Amino acid sequence: MTSRLSDRELEQLLSDPAQQNNPLLPVLQQLLERDREQRERLERLLRISDCSYDMARSQTHDLLHQYDRQLRRLEKITRISDRYQRSLLELNEELKKAALRDPLTGLANRRLLMERVREELDRCRRGRAPFSLVMLDADHFKRINDVFGHDTGDRVLCMLADTISRQLRGYDLCARWGGEEFMLLLPETGLEQASALVERVMQAVRSLTLEGDSASLLSVSAGLTCYRPDEDVDLTINRADGALIQAKNNGRDRLMVVPH
Repeated sequence: MTSRLSDRELEQLLSDPAQQNNPLLPVLQQLLERDREQRERLERLLRISDCSYDMARSQTHDLLHQYDRQLRRLEKITRISDRYQRSLLELNEELKKAALRDPLTGLANRRLLMERVREELDRCRRGRAPFSLVMLDADHFKRINDVFGHDTGDRVLCMLADTISRQLRGYDLCARWGGEEFMLLLPETGLEQASALVERVMQAVRSLTLEGDSASLLSVSAGLTCYRPDEDVDLTINRADGALIQAKNNGRDRLMVVPH
């Protein structure tokens, strides 16, 4: 293959005195000049292209760096947001628990009890068996506070709450009604079955003693009734409370049952 002549070689060839009379000399000189101009343009374009490429590469690198930095910031914000959301959920759960639980004993409070009672009312309207309510009251609780102090009184309430709850079935509910009073909700439970359960609770309470005073036995009085279809549930509650008062008046540490 024939190698291409360089510009210098072409210039030397065209300036050779032997070529001065060559009729193609002007045309060849013109072509050589155009070739030189084209080369210069091409070199400028290549320099511009290289410069543009370097600039584009630099800008692309900067953009990628900014993108990575922004992505890391977003990931950090997302992690913070996730932790914040989890904290809110945990706080909501704690607030919900606090709104439905007695802070001292951990038992259900009145609000949760009444929610469960309304659920049982709906079940009764759909033909399910009536539920029973039991009102319990710690006997001689004022004497415990007076003799042993309120801290001991609080411990006694917690002992009672734990002991009562241990005797119940999984679907029963024990709530702190107020002070030293507790209420039991026994779903789909008649008076006979409820009476046996309450007697078991009372026997478990009788086995408790105050710390450092084995002679001080604990006991509870109880009033039991069963929901009567279509009645206002407040009547059921008042009936259980009335039975409790009767148990107290009859000597305490006993169960009074209001029949249907």
